[in-house]
Amino acid sequence: MALLLFFFYLSQLALAHGSAVKFLPGFEGPLPFELETGYVGVGDSEETQLFYYFVKSEGKPEDDPLLLWLTGGPGCSAFSGLVFEIGPLKFKVDVYNGSLPTLVYNPYAWTKVSNIIFIDSPVGTGFSYARNNRAAQTGDLKQVHHLHQFLRKWLMTHPDFISNPVYVSGDSYSGIPIPVLAQEISNGKTLTLTSCRDE
Repeated sequence: MALLLFFFYLSQLALAHGSAVKFLPGFEGPLPFELETGYVGVGDSEETQLFYYFVKSEGKPEDDPLLLWLTGGPGCSAFSGLVFEIGPLKFKVDVYNGSLPTLVYNPYAWTKVSNIIFIDSPVGTGFSYARNNRAAQTGDLKQVHHLHQFLRKWLMTHPDFISNPVYVSGDSYSGIPIPVLAQEISNGKTLTLTSCRDE
């Protein structure tokens, strides 16, 4: 029950576009890094809402690279990247006693040297959602289109990072869409929705 309340709290933080998060349940005191959560609408009418966690670099955010992190599955939440893999948080491993899980700072996080966007992708993953049934249909090419559109829109609302080097990385199944996304970013092109519908 406590874990369910924790995830409900995180989803409520995300209701506003680009909200700064200073405190998290289970973490003692204010967060020692800058965390932002929010949604970016993608698709023809922004019918797909992609959720993200953004952690600003603890080094030199104005110079450090911007990393778009995709978790595999497909369908695994970016939350796992934030607390189990490369992010600045981790769960304190104790015997579960029914209380709220304890979060602690991860001193080995990649956020020491990079700005990281952890994104719930494809639609239906984590807190990302579709506003209609058609938008809920996904595939690898549609995911790439949405991610490219997400990154362009996110950078428009975060212009301080436009000149930073951009890297795309992830684990597991994300190795399928990442090369295509990197090529699309490199080409400066956007896939057409027609090519995505047939997938």
